[in-house]
Amino acid sequence: MRIVFMGTSGFAAPILSALHRRHQIIAVVTQPDRPTGRGRRFSESPVKREAVRLGLTVYQPERVREESFIGQLQALGPIDVIVAAAFGQIIPRAILDLPRLGCVNAHASLLPKYRGAAPIQHALIQGETSTGVTTMLMDPGVDTGPILLWQETDIASDETAGELEIRLSEMAADVVPRTLDRLEEGSLTPTPQDDSKATLAKALQRKDAEVQWSLPARDIVNRIRAFTPRPGAYTTLRGSSLKIWRAAAIAEQHNEKPGVALAISDDGIKVASGVGAVLLIEAQPQNRNRMRACDFARGARLAPGANLGPDSAVEQ
Repeated sequence: MRIVFMGTSGFAAPILSALHRRHQIIAVVTQPDRPTGRGRRFSESPVKREAVRLGLTVYQPERVREESFIGQLQALGPIDVIVAAAFGQIIPRAILDLPRLGCVNAHASLLPKYRGAAPIQHALIQGETSTGVTTMLMDPGVDTGPILLWQETDIASDETAGELEIRLSEMAADVVPRTLDRLEEGSLTPTPQDDSKATLAKALQRKDAEVQWSLPARDIVNRIRAFTPRPGAYTTLRGSSLKIWRAAAIAEQHNEKPGVALAISDDGIKVASGVGAVLLIEAQPQNRNRMRACDFARGARLAPGANLGPDSAVEQ
C-alpha cells in the first residue's frame, strides 16, 4: 500500500517502523521541531527521528488544514490510506477524503473511553486495571470514528505512564498492520462508537501534576504513576520543588494534617494523605539527580512533622 503516516510521539514511532517493513511510506507528517528542556533547544519528535533513520520524506506543517499543505499531499499522487497515531492536530475533511481506504487512527485506549490527547494518563488517574489499543476510521471529530479493531491488556498496579506507553505502542505496531490487511481485503466492518459511554482525556498541564495531599493515598499514587516520567509529579518542600518518581499507598490511620511527614525510614518518607498515607520511595530534589527518598530525607535533615506541599514554604 501507498501510505501517508501522521504521528509525533514515542507511541507512534514503532507503528511507523512496523508499517515501513511491509508497505510503501510515501510521506511522514509530524509536528514542527519545538524548544524543550532548560536550554530551550529545538528538539525533533520521536516520529521525525525514526523517519529520518528510515530515509523517509518528512513534512512538518504548523497547521495541516492550510491549503498549501493539503496541496502537497495531493501532489504525492494516489494514497491508499493515511495512518495517524498521537499526531497532535485535528485532521480536516479535505485530508480525510484523500485516501482510497480512508484514514485509520491508532488510539491508546479502548474507545469510546478516554477520547482525547492523554488517554494513558487519564486511565491511570482513574485507577483502571485494564486498557488497550483501538484502531478506527477517522471522521472530523476527536476520536469519534467507527471502530475497526481493538486489543486489551491488563495494567500492573505499579505501572507508570511511560512504561504503559511502551507496551501499548508495541501492541499498536501489531494491531495497525492487521487492520490495514483486513481493510484491503474487505473483511472489516466498522462499528459505530456508543457516544453515551464516551469519556474525555483532555491534555494535562504541569500544574495538574502537583500532589494534592488531601486526596486518598491510592488516588495520589495513581496520579504519580500517571505523570511519570512526564512532566513528573511533584510537591514542594521548604519552597523548593521535589519531584516524586515512585511511591506506594499505605492503609494507615493517623490524625495528622495531609502533607505532614509521619515517619522517615530506609523504606522512604511516609506522608499523611486524606485517607491513609503515601510512602515516597524515589524522589528528585530541584536541580539534582533522582535518588532514594530516604537518602534525600537524610541529606535534607527531614524529620517527622515536616510539611510537604504549599504549607512547607513557611517552615523555618
